[in-house]
Amino acid sequence: MFLAGQILIAGVGNELLSDDGIGVHAVRKLQEQPIPGVVMADIGTAILHGLHFLESAERVLVIDAAKGGQPPGTIYLFEATENKNTETKAMTSIHSMGLREAARFLMAGKPAVPITVLGVEPETLDYGMDLSGALNAAMPRVLALARETVAGWLGKSVAEETAGLAATQRNQTI
Repeated sequence: MFLAGQILIAGVGNELLSDDGIGVHAVRKLQEQPIPGVVMADIGTAILHGLHFLESAERVLVIDAAKGGQPPGTIYLFEATENKNTETKAMTSIHSMGLREAARFLMAGKPAVPITVLGVEPETLDYGMDLSGALNAAMPRVLALARETVAGWLGKSVAEETAGLAATQRNQTI
């Protein structure tokens, strides 16, 4: 269940196209240790089906492959609204444009939900269900940066978020 004012972490991408699936793989790993007050959704390529999450979200963190011309595995963190004109911006998330544009169309007249993109430079977008070595190596930092970003939005330090996570895990194992 998604409650108004919650934070959404959305994993987008096509896991059948190797590194394009970084968002999906990352969200699945984050779901192994949930963050209290945060909804995590594996949206994949079904951008329109994921829009219902945006209706109640206070903030959104999209994890996706992003092309910025840097070495594979490079991690970018940017506001989706900063990429309105991709001709003048070198970096583009492969799917955040679709998510932002679909939300703008379907939620016309409602306040815009701030969307932050945590993008990872892909090495390959060929057919395959496994991430490349460069993206596998980047995954721990992607997960840490996602947690740090959300902890900042929640007004918590990473240490507080980690302590809360440990307490939640203890309560679940009792």
